[in-house]
Amino acid sequence: MHEINQLRSVKWQLRGAATIILSVSLLAPALAQQAPGSIRLSPEDEGRGLGGPQHNFDFLAPGASGDNYQTAGFFGQKLRPYLAGNADALAHLDEYRRQKTFFLIDRLVAVGSFGLYGQQILAHGDRVYFNSTQQVAIGVFATSLLATVFINRNTNSHLQRAVKSFNQDVAHGGTWQRLQPAAIGFAAAPTGQPLLSLRWALR
Repeated sequence: MHEINQLRSVKWQLRGAATIILSVSLLAPALAQQAPGSIRLSPEDEGRGLGGPQHNFDFLAPGASGDNYQTAGFFGQKLRPYLAGNADALAHLDEYRRQKTFFLIDRLVAVGSFGLYGQQILAHGDRVYFNSTQQVAIGVFATSLLATVFINRNTNSHLQRAVKSFNQDVAHGGTWQRLQPAAIGFAAAPTGQPLLSLRWALR
């Protein structure tokens, strides 16, 4: 009878621990949005989805309020100083910069191939619209347009993830991620009772 009561007690303790862990993980995004030191994107930029517009993001710096939005810059470079010290956020911002670089190169290739096609029209005196050089230019231009679709699909999400990662760190005071257990499981005590097992890794 005593062992049954102990098992019931352990089960309730495990349920309580699991409830606390689940609650913290579910509330983390909300806390990140409400943290006073967080970065806020403009409502329009916050709602950009996959393949959305590629214009610069606008954001409110930590502590700013109202409509004092500032641009993040073409590569997000004006946002970078605020993310300093957050390796995860900076990694996402680096991905955003890489995608924007690909986008810029792709635009230059498209404009260059279009210009080459136009130059060939009167290059030999008579008007020519489909010589071998123009065929190559058309192929390069079409490939560039197709590449644009793939380049732009996830570009915006990288900057949004950078801001989200920063805000989560601010909401947790920068310590929750370091205190988070690396693994959660169950183990058996020497007496055979189930125990909640938590393991931490040095970070």
